[in-house]
Amino acid sequence: MTKAEARIKDVISFFNNKDTFLGYRKLMDCALDTQNMDIYKAVISLTDWKEKHPDNEHEFIEKSLTLLEKISKIPITEYNTAQTTVVATGIIKSYGTNRFTLGPITVAIQKGQVYGLVGENGNGKTTLLRALAKELKITQGSIDYNLESKHSNVYDLATSLVYIPQRTKKWYGSLKDNLKFVLSSYGCPPEENETRVLMMIARLGLWNYKHLKWNELSSGYKMRFELARTLLRKPEILFLDEPLANLDVLAQQVILEDLKSICNSINNPIALILSSQQLYEVEKISDKVIYLKDGKYKENIDTVTSENNHLIVEIECEVERDILKSVFNALHLEKLIFNGGIYIAYFSGNTSFYSVLEALGKNKIDVTYTRDISKSTRRFFVA
Repeated sequence: MTKAEARIKDVISFFNNKDTFLGYRKLMDCALDTQNMDIYKAVISLTDWKEKHPDNEHEFIEKSLTLLEKISKIPITEYNTAQTTVVATGIIKSYGTNRFTLGPITVAIQKGQVYGLVGENGNGKTTLLRALAKELKITQGSIDYNLESKHSNVYDLATSLVYIPQRTKKWYGSLKDNLKFVLSSYGCPPEENETRVLMMIARLGLWNYKHLKWNELSSGYKMRFELARTLLRKPEILFLDEPLANLDVLAQQVILEDLKSICNSINNPIALILSSQQLYEVEKISDKVIYLKDGKYKENIDTVTSENNHLIVEIECEVERDILKSVFNALHLEKLIFNGGIYIAYFSGNTSFYSVLEALGKNKIDVTYTRDISKSTRRFFVA
């Protein structure tokens, strides 16, 4: 089964389970892969119909599956994501003697991959993003780009590398008009301009906001607008600095899943690197997680391999330390720390997470929250 066929199958599964919210977003991803203007127009028409008939779920599913059948008949050429898009070798960014220094850092980036960049504030996340995006000149090392479009100078290169800061600049006029202007600036044929803009507006959940101005949008929708403006340019590498900072938990999950799906496009994949303090949400969608400490680089997967002799569990509960210690007496508990209202329990590698849950249950410990963080970057923050 090809990737395109697998995507179609997933969409059908969502609609069969009446999960129309996620199913329709996945359908639009399939439509985007076709790069077919007639399919785009059909999606735009269906999106408009859906917003006008929010309670007619049965007919919406029927219309969606009919459109999906048309999408499935359009052949899609799969992009080879095996090649490396960016290779940074021994890069260092120094701000002077006795001041912060980033690096040395060596990292390879591929399209179709999501890289989570985490670390405490002041450890170089923004500096690394800006260096890779060519917004900062590095002090030492090299960054090599293997991109589809050829670039004769730094300005041309910037069209394929897009860095979106945490605080975006104000814009004027309506959202839709701004997006149309962006496309026209990048040479989009006039007959395709509005269709492509409306397609992106639909995909990023901006349909009911397309005629609004800057001061009429919430922080979350301003970020979505920035993403729409960026994605219309078809970047090859996207750098996002704290994109989740002003979003509620549900909005964080939705926008991360959207980014993951769009970056995994079959014929137009994007390499995405995003920094965030929202560890759990980022780890769920990241193919790799990079942790920065004092400007030094550590890839999570390498650290997990070297630390696989421990089970580390976070537990939030009301019991005292001595009681919790007695609960874990037979589970080879090595240490128990109290960190910011949550216990961090370290066990030997022979202890399983389900045995920890079993011990808590048998001793009737009311647990508000628990999580195995043995392979999570969370363990760096509680060490």
